[in-house]
Formats: sequence, structure tokens, C-alpha cells
Amino acid sequence: MGTKKLHELAKTIRSKNAGVDKITFDIIFKKKENYYLVKKSKVLTKESIAKLYNIPMERIADFVEFEPALAIKFTIYRSKPSGSEGEGDIYGCQQYAPLLDLEIPQANV
Repeated sequence: MGTKKLHELAKTIRSKNAGVDKITFDIIFKKKENYYLVKKSKVLTKESIAKLYNIPMERIADFVEFEPALAIKFTIYRSKPSGSEGEGDIYGCQQYAPLLDLEIPQANV
């Protein structure tokens, strides 16, 4: 059993502003098989997101596996409001990078 990186399985991995105090993340799949593979692997959970981003669980506002869109979505509370002094990503669009290289176990790689 090998692995594939999340960016090899997903069509879109992005983050974006979700208001002044939140950033939302979208992982969207083109193929149902890839969505179900990632979902069943349990590599993406509230717990794993908290660990990956080194944040407490309380900062995760939402975590949704949304089958109709073949998407996994989560939203985190920002540590500082968007645009405040010392906040480095006003649009929240640079926060997805840690997700790209997540290793997803494969049965037949």
C-alpha cells in the first residue's frame, strides 16, 4: 500500500476570506473515487486540521464533508481580524499550502 499527495487527488485546494474573523478552505474533487478515498482515509478531520495548522480545536468553526459537491470544507477562526496590524493574509488565500502534501493512503498505487 502506497500513498498519494492530496494535491494529486483533488481538483481544487484553496483558502479564502470568510469574513473579518474567519478563513474557509475548500478541497474539491473531480472524481468520486478520490473524494471517497480521502474521506474514508480519515486523514482530514477536525483533529488533523488542528494539528496541521497548530491551532486549538476551538478555532475550527466548521468541518463538512459535502458529498453533492465532492468537497471537504472547513473554516477556522483567524488569530487576528483580517487587515489588523500584524495580520499577514488579508484575503486568506495563502493558507492552503500545508494541505497540498498530505499523504493519503492508497490500496493500489
